[in-house]
Amino acid sequence: MPVWIIATILAAFFQNLRFLLQRHLKVTTLSTMGATWARFAFSMPLAAGALALWLGVTGQALPSPTPAFWGYALTGAIGQMLATACVVTLFGRRNFAVGVTLAKTDVILSALIGLVLLGEAVSLPVALAIVVGFAGVMLLSDPPRGDVALGLRARLFNAASGYGLLSGLLFGLSAVCYRGATLSLEGGDDLLRAATALVVATFVQTLTLGLWLAWREAGQIGRVLASWRVSGPMGLTSMLGSLAWFTAFALQTAAYVKALGQIELVFTFLVSAFWLGERSSAKEIAGALLLVVSVLIIFLGALP
Repeated sequence: MPVWIIATILAAFFQNLRFLLQRHLKVTTLSTMGATWARFAFSMPLAAGALALWLGVTGQALPSPTPAFWGYALTGAIGQMLATACVVTLFGRRNFAVGVTLAKTDVILSALIGLVLLGEAVSLPVALAIVVGFAGVMLLSDPPRGDVALGLRARLFNAASGYGLLSGLLFGLSAVCYRGATLSLEGGDDLLRAATALVVATFVQTLTLGLWLAWREAGQIGRVLASWRVSGPMGLTSMLGSLAWFTAFALQTAAYVKALGQIELVFTFLVSAFWLGERSSAKEIAGALLLVVSVLIIFLGALP
């Protein structure tokens, strides 16, 4: 099985866990920016430690950065930071499901942005998989009955939808830029280049957002540090997920990785159905099946 497929599935799994922990922080103790910064602040030291460990084990030297690397890494870091803030903001909105659906437009946008920035086109089967997977996302994210009464216009044109669409655009941009960053490093194996790009990105995010909090929401830094019992595990899952994402981006086109990464919603569906004991509607079951079909199309197309 191609390594990028394994890395993507692991990334989606850990991202699902991280969002659960981050949502808990948002709805209990922290502000939007505080919960966003917690993810980066607690994962950055772990990412640096993983990089140092891999350097020691393999005996490699750090890859040499190029001017293109800094441009891609900084753009990707800022884009991901703002996209994460948009998603965290969604946690407090009534139309959360619709917003999350629009956030998943990052799959389609990654393909378009990747074509423009890196000249990487997707094959016809993967384009089909993206369409099928997005249809599954739409069904899985169908709003609850209470929101259906709002009508289509009210469900789509609201603040939550705006945050969701913006996060999709920013996540798509950051994914393509992270792939560009890993490809722009000179020397080192795929995992080393992925870890190097990850450390640079999380350092930029931790420093930038930390300075913002110190200026605008000084009390949040103390609250983030005090929430270490939840923020610590969130930082670990964030680091593991991000390292897996970066490794996948180093090996495969961002659009392919993002399309396969929709398997995260299958994990969410399974947890809801079999762990939490929540009953699923026919639309949700159909949506999960479409996502599985989408993943299988990509999986079978990637096999030799």
